Amino acid sequence: MSETEKGQARAAGRSVHDVLATDAVPAPPPLLASAYDFLGDADLDAQRYTDPGFAAKEMTKMWAKTWQWACREEHIPEAGDRYVYDIGPYSVIISRDDTGVLHAFRNSCTHRGTRLIGSEGTGFGTGITCPFHGWSWHCDGTLEQIPAKWDFPHVQPQTHDLRPVACAVWGGFIFINLDTAATPLSDQLEVMSEHFEHFPLDTRRIKVHVQKRLPANWKAAQEAFLEAYHNVETHHSPNGANTQYDIFGRFVTRFIHNTGTYSPESLNDYPGTEWRDPVLTEAEILARTVGVTRELEAGETARAVAAEDGRSRLANALGESQADLSDSQILDSIEYHLFPNMFFFPGINIPMVYRFRPDGDQVDTCLFDLLILEPWPVGQAKPFPPEPVFLDVNQSYTDVPELGWLGRVYDEDTGNLALQQQGLKSAGKGLTLGNYQEARIRRIHQTLDEFLKA
Repeated sequence: MSETEKGQARAAGRSVHDVLATDAVPAPPPLLASAYDFLGDADLDAQRYTDPGFAAKEMTKMWAKTWQWACREEHIPEAGDRYVYDIGPYSVIISRDDTGVLHAFRNSCTHRGTRLIGSEGTGFGTGITCPFHGWSWHCDGTLEQIPAKWDFPHVQPQTHDLRPVACAVWGGFIFINLDTAATPLSDQLEVMSEHFEHFPLDTRRIKVHVQKRLPANWKAAQEAFLEAYHNVETHHSPNGANTQYDIFGRFVTRFIHNTGTYSPESLNDYPGTEWRDPVLTEAEILARTVGVTRELEAGETARAVAAEDGRSRLANALGESQADLSDSQILDSIEYHLFPNMFFFPGINIPMVYRFRPDGDQVDTCLFDLLILEPWPVGQAKPFPPEPVFLDVNQSYTDVPELGWLGRVYDEDTGNLALQQQGLKSAGKGLTLGNYQEARIRRIHQTLDEFLKA
C-alpha cells in the first residue's frame, strides 16, 4: 500500500456526511467540514503511560506551558469570588477584583512560599491572607500589608505582589497558562473559535459535575473517549462504526457519530455482532433513542422523529422556538478535543465537557472531571454551579442519580482502564493504532512530543 493510500479505508455503509445530507433541518457548516491526514502508523512506546520520568517531563515541559480550563465564569461571578485550580504540583488562584476584572496568580506566598488557599474549588474573600505569617494581598494580587513591616525594608509591592498567571475566557470557561510567555489562547483554539460561534457554550450552565479518580494514566484514560471503535464491544451498541474523525490542526480534533440511525453494513467487520444487533427497523431504532416517547408514524424515520421531539422539548424548557436547530445538533455525539486534555460536546442530547488531569505525581491514576452543560434561557441569571460529586476508583457512576442513563455508560467506558494500565506495564511491545479511527490519539502524542522536545 502506498503512502497516499494509507488511512483512506472507511467502514462500509452510509457515512456521517451521507446521514447529515438527508436531515430535515440541515447541519451548520462546521459539521459538514471534514479534515483528515494520514499521520503515520508506527507503534507508540508503552512507557509513555507508565514511566514516572516521562510523567515528570510532561509536567514541566507541557502542563506548565499550555492552556487549560480551570473553571466556569459562573464559579466566580462577583467581586471577591475566587477559584483554586490544581494541576500536578502547581496551584493557581483565579480571582475577580472589585471592578469585576479576572486575575490569576500562583497559589504561593511571596514571603516563604506557603500555599495560600488549601483546597481546590470556589471561595470568597475581600483579599487573600497567608495562614502562616499573615501577609495579605488585594483581590487583584497586589500586596496589601506585611506584619512587622519594619523588618522588610527590602520588600516592595512590585517585587512581592502575587506572581501572575496568564488568564483568558472562551465559551464561558476560564483558562489559565502558567507560562508567562504564553501565546494567546486563540492560537491553541484553532478552528474552535469559528466553529463554536454556531454552538455558544457561554449560554449554558453546569447541571452536574462529577469528579472521579480513574485507575490509569491521564492519556490512557482520555484516549478511551477519543474513538468510537470500542462502542460495539464495550457498549454492545451498533452506533459509532461509521464515525467521522477530523484532525483540524496541532491542537484540535473531532469526531461525529450519528444517533437515531445506524448502518448495518458497517457492522460486517465486527464478528459476532449478528446475534446482538440484527438489522433494526426504524421503529426499533426509535425505541432505542433516549428520551423519545411517541411512536413512529407511516413514512417517518426514527432520526427525524427523534430530532423533532428533541427540538420540542428544548423549546418548552427555554421558552422559545428551536426550529432552526439542526437534527445533528439535537441528536449526534459531536466531540471536539482541545489539546492536551479537554473535550467539548456542542450537542443537546449529549452535552458534556470532560477534563483529564494527572493525579498529583501519580503515573497510574488520574482525575476525570465530567460536566453536563445544559442550555439555559438567554437573559436569565444562572444558578451557582453545583459542588463536584467526588467518586473514588471503586465507586460507580450510577451512585450519582443526576447522571441518569449515562451512569451505566460511564461505568462501561472506564471499566477497562485498570486492566489497560496493568497491561501496559507488561506489554513487551508498542501500542498499535488504527490509521483512521485512532488518528486523534496519534495527533495528541505528536503534539505532546513537540512540547517535550522544545
